[in-house]
This record gives sequence, structure tokens and C-alpha cells, in this order.
Amino acid sequence: MAPFLVVFAVMAAAFASAADSGELTPDFYSETCPQALTTIKLVVGAAILKEPRMGASLVRMHFHDCFVNGCDGSVLLDDTDDMIGEKLAKPNNMSLRGFDVIDAIKEAVNTACLGNVVSCADILAVAARDSIVALGGSSYEVLLGRRDATTASIDDANDDIPNPFMDLPDLVDNFESHGLSLQDLVVLSGGHTLGYSRCLFFRSRLYNETDTLDPAYAAALEEQCPIAGDDEAFASLDNTPTTVDTDYYQGLTQGRALLHTDQQLYQGGGGGDSDELVKYYGENPDKFWEDFGAAMVKMGNISPLTGDDGEIRENCRVVNQ
Repeated sequence: MAPFLVVFAVMAAAFASAADSGELTPDFYSETCPQALTTIKLVVGAAILKEPRMGASLVRMHFHDCFVNGCDGSVLLDDTDDMIGEKLAKPNNMSLRGFDVIDAIKEAVNTACLGNVVSCADILAVAARDSIVALGGSSYEVLLGRRDATTASIDDANDDIPNPFMDLPDLVDNFESHGLSLQDLVVLSGGHTLGYSRCLFFRSRLYNETDTLDPAYAAALEEQCPIAGDDEAFASLDNTPTTVDTDYYQGLTQGRALLHTDQQLYQGGGGGDSDELVKYYGENPDKFWEDFGAAMVKMGNISPLTGDDGEIRENCRVVNQ
């Protein structure tokens, strides 16, 4: 047997063994493509260096993927004649971004791995972690071995992704339906330490919930988002939108929550355990970083496709032919 065929056979056997286990592991690609994680990190780092806002977009994409039928890369699928996917769902349309970065990662990884080895779902999980680290957060170990869905659903995305107008009980119910606790809700909401939101999603809070808004903060937002202004104008979710820190939690206790759902986490004594968690993470950044990583791993384990389920997409936007 020719040398390159021997290498290919060994790689194929290693990949089959890992896939057959049906469990996510941190070293899933250690034999089949040891360059995979480094390659993802390099592309993510370059994208964030070019546009720091991209880090928040990649974290959000992983979240929106996992909340719709599990972490299976379905959010990346383009529509077809037979399927309307998740990109046009209300929580995603004209707001979810970074698909071009995922395309670049997939192309780079396929080149580094000498073939189609790393799933799009795993790329999303690793890119989210690498974004957190690139913007000042602590690293955490990503479990790998997900496979990619062959279909997507706009209806499931509309039903399953929490919207920014929910009250606390509905948020808790939504997270519990995905196997996540109140603590997971509060700590994963800390992902809003990064990024921005469109006026469309916070105008109602700005003009109807003035009793929970700091007056100076509200006045600044009104300049960015007039009552009859452009829905596409946007504001940052905390004061440091490209840095992973605990300013988000401190803002909640000071009337500087941009979204209704964010302020629901802290109600000045009326939110019970949620209020206490917000104060705790605001005062303990090391615990936030530790618990955020654990919650991201837990979220990343929502109903993954493994073994023979799904596929490894050659192109993250379309199913294999």
C-alpha cells in the first residue's frame, strides 16, 4: 500500500472509532486533524482583529444554533426550494451575522485537515470559545464530535429561541426546556458583556419602562433610538461591548439594562435568586468566567448529533450532495 494510503487509512480508522462512541470529547480531532483547533483560532482571531464586534456575533450564532433542535449547525443552512431554514426567523433575520467568517473557517480547516473532517457544528462551538478568549475572557475546554443536521426549520427557530420581550418566568421555562437552569440563564446572559442590539428590540423598553432605567442612560439611548426613528440603529449591551467583563451585571443593578429580558434578571429584590446571582457575578468576575465556561459547555451539549446521525458538511451552507 502506498504511504499516503496508509496515512489515510489510519486517519479514517481513528475518525470512525471516535464517531462510533457517540460521545463528545475534547480530543475528538487529535488524530484525524490535530491542526483543526489552531486553524479555527487563527481565523477567528483575524476576523476579530478586523472587526471586534464579530466576536459577539460568533458567540450569539452558537447560542441560536443550540437552542433550535440542538447544537447541529442547522442555523448555517441556506434556504432551498424545499426548506425555509433558520436564517429568516424573527430572532435571526437581519441580525445574525458572521456566516462569512464560518465559511472562511470551514475552508481553512478543510485545507489543514486534507479533507472534510471537522463539522460545522463543532466549528461554531470552538469559534464561540475562541471569540471569548480573544476579547479578554477565560478559556474553557470545548467538547467535540458533533455532526451536522441535514435540515433546518424557521418555525422551530421562531418557537425555541428566547425573544428580548420575555418576562423572567417565560425565560426560565424556555431555558429549562433546553435542560438549563436559572443559574445557566443568568450566567449565559452574561454573554451580553459583548455586542449590540437593534433599536427594534429595545425601543419598547426605552419608552415604556422608564421606572427601571437610569435617567442619564435613557436620555443617551433616546438620541440613538427616537420613538419614531430607524429600527436598524443600534446600541451596545453594556459599556464595554468588545471586552469580556462583568460590567453587564453591574449595569443591571444600576438601571442600565438595554433589553427588557436583561432587566428581568434583576428586579431590585423582586427577582429572588436571579437578583442574587446578578449581584454575585457583578462582584466576582473570576466566578463569572469560571461558571460561564461551564454553562457554555453544558449548552454545547444540547442534543448533539453523533455517531451515524447527520453528516459532516463540506460546505456549511448546504447539505452534502
